Amino acid sequence: MSNKWLQELFFLPRIPEPEIMGNGEGTEAYSSAVSQAYLDEIDNTFVEHALGLGVQRGLVLDIGTGPGQIPIKLALKNPRFQIIGIDLSETMLEKARENAEFHGVQDRVSFQKGDAKHIAFPGAHFDLVVCNSLLHHASHPLAALNEIARVSKPAGAILLRDLRRPLAVAFAAHVTWFGRHYRGLMKKLYVDSVKAAYTPEELETLLSRSEIRGGQIFRKGLTHIGIERRAV
Repeated sequence: MSNKWLQELFFLPRIPEPEIMGNGEGTEAYSSAVSQAYLDEIDNTFVEHALGLGVQRGLVLDIGTGPGQIPIKLALKNPRFQIIGIDLSETMLEKARENAEFHGVQDRVSFQKGDAKHIAFPGAHFDLVVCNSLLHHASHPLAALNEIARVSKPAGAILLRDLRRPLAVAFAAHVTWFGRHYRGLMKKLYVDSVKAAYTPEELETLLSRSEIRGGQIFRKGLTHIGIERRAV
């Protein structure tokens, strides 16, 4: 059995996705899907994870906020948070503002256009920085991690979570089972995102090269991996 054959069997090459997600039809597919119980529960587990990192109050930044579900859920859970969500997509930001107003948290949650590679805030500014399912979209992931490190307070918390790319031999079964809740365009977006995601080993390498200090790799079942740092 050749090394090349083994590599093709087990190693699934990463296929990057576009950095901006959320124009027209794509935004509608995503924002309609997040209202479904499956994705809503995924968001809930992320929010509970963030709430458990030791930050009780203060400024929170959500990078790649999409339609704003994570900031809204955080605001509803903790009224002592002031939260800013940034995204490159104006269409997503418009949807996020509508969602915040619908849930009555627009006084504590705001949204603005922003790039993970060049975050327009001073250093050591945020008590908690969160980022859900953005890294596989980032054209310069190391730059994004370094910006997260820069804008986080030294004693602040960080939570970055993303999809996990499986072995090549498991890919078809993985996306069939874990993507069973999706249809049409949303299913395609999911499959493309899994192809663009990182393996735990790749994420560990990125973390080791980044300026994030005190971060740890975590695994969430078979579907997600991420970086966490507790507040001190």
